Amino acid sequence: MAEPIKVLVVDDHPVVRQGLRTFLDLQDDITVVGEAADGQSCVDAVGELAPDVVLLDLKMPGSGGVEALHGLRAAGSSAKVLVITSFTDPVAVLPAVRAGAAGYVYKDVDPPALAAAIRAVHAGHVLLHPDVARLLAAGEAQPSGVHLTGREREVLGELARGRSNREIAKSLVLSEKTVKTHVSAILSKLGVQDRTQAALHAVRTGLLD
Repeated sequence: MAEPIKVLVVDDHPVVRQGLRTFLDLQDDITVVGEAADGQSCVDAVGELAPDVVLLDLKMPGSGGVEALHGLRAAGSSAKVLVITSFTDPVAVLPAVRAGAAGYVYKDVDPPALAAAIRAVHAGHVLLHPDVARLLAAGEAQPSGVHLTGREREVLGELARGRSNREIAKSLVLSEKTVKTHVSAILSKLGVQDRTQAALHAVRTGLLD
């Protein structure tokens, strides 16, 4: 059996944190390893606890969610960040997505859907509402000098859907070794460090349009 997904809950309201912990600890494949109440304590806790997924509120006193995302990026954290927000305007979550969030859900999300979202970002999926994806694509042009081959674009498309090298190889009728080579080339060309960043980059810049 796989190790449970380690989650850090970050929200400035103790009642919200306790409610999230109570529900998530009921999941067989998810465990809450800690809590934090603001952006800086989030960065500190990630460094200490090494969670797989950070469930992050955006609006907190002092340093908020976006500041936490910048801090996590600067620290080289590999944790996936799922924003949980009360903002319903897609524009409000753009700064968080640009700062590296793998997706977002609303605070009124059904508990089973929240657990599913945590599993999805942990597996490498990017959870963005189509409106957010369009805003990102419209606001950020493809960086100059980035040229992906046709095959690399196909691999990136599969990668953006959260598929593993084995799944990509089967879909595109390639060897896993060839897929790994393409993925390495894509990361290098895009100037990103991992598959999730590449997938986010693809959405933000409209590379897959």
